[in-house]
Amino acid sequence: MLFLSPTRSDKHICANIIKDTLLTVLILMVATAISFWFFHTVPENPANIALVYITALVLTARFTSGYIYGIAASLVSVTGINYLFTYPYFQVNFTLTGYPVTFVFTLIISLVVSTMTSRIKEQADALIEREKLLMDAEKEKMRANLLRSISHDLRTPLTGIIGNSSTYIDNFTSLNEKEKLSLVSHIREDSNWLLNMVENLLSVTRIDQHSMKIATSMEPVEEVISEAVLRFHKRYPDARVQVRVPEDFLMIPMDAMLIEQVIINLVENATIHSGSSLPVELTVTCTEEQVDFCVRDYGRGISPERLDTLFDGSSYEPENSYDGHKGMGIGLSICKTIITAHNGTITADNHKKGCQFTFSLPRSPS
Repeated sequence: MLFLSPTRSDKHICANIIKDTLLTVLILMVATAISFWFFHTVPENPANIALVYITALVLTARFTSGYIYGIAASLVSVTGINYLFTYPYFQVNFTLTGYPVTFVFTLIISLVVSTMTSRIKEQADALIEREKLLMDAEKEKMRANLLRSISHDLRTPLTGIIGNSSTYIDNFTSLNEKEKLSLVSHIREDSNWLLNMVENLLSVTRIDQHSMKIATSMEPVEEVISEAVLRFHKRYPDARVQVRVPEDFLMIPMDAMLIEQVIINLVENATIHSGSSLPVELTVTCTEEQVDFCVRDYGRGISPERLDTLFDGSSYEPENSYDGHKGMGIGLSICKTIITAHNGTITADNHKKGCQFTFSLPRSPS
């Protein structure tokens, strides 16, 4: 004879049945104890006892799975009211004048309340499951966009590094110093671009992949901006950035390293893609609910048809860009990921003399 051991699913079902049964019994015992207290304290108002048991039914339906426990609790409650709190006491008697009607309606009310509560719970569970599926779909879409952007943004600078280094080695004796310096400069530029990309990718690893949230702490806005601009100037020492922050001391919940990376990405994009020699403006404003960070340039702007897809991870190459490795796709996609993890928002739009990127962070923890 073959004996099959119970599976993990069977054990889980048994455990839930035992838990729900014990919980139902416990709730009914507590309701009975409270009813005895009402019965001896306020004997002239027996309606309180029915309300206590109806409350017990709602709690049973709320904290147990399925309809069976609520229905069983309804039957036990009505019978208990008859047996314990209706004369003659400690006898089940449904022949009293008028009581059968009371019994029937109390049972109907109990069953309806129990069923409605169970159905509301099922709907809430279904809504939670739907939100989870939507979050998983959004995470999968974000992951696909990042992979698509990485495949483009890694390939182009690596191709440039290989091509320039091969040209340098193969034509070392025939190149003059100016040409050698130009090739090495392009290699350094492509290498810095790759380094920035790696920093972006490392930033994403700080975000919890299950909840898409991050651990935040109260950070001073001015210090975060100062550190971000300092890191940016190490990479682009000749770039000009004008910073305007409120006079009031601002502290908001954030992951400072991630927000610095967002600022660096936006300022770098504005510097490279604007096609303007005017300084990039970084302005901070605040309201009672949020702090707004605006990075504005005075250049060529962004094509209107591109504004809705800037943050989806697709690579962006301006029409007159001479080197494809300067696409903005992955940087802006990661910016959106970081800001969303902070429960903030990020947008892009054109103004009369260029474009601007604005992201907002809440002033208090969510």
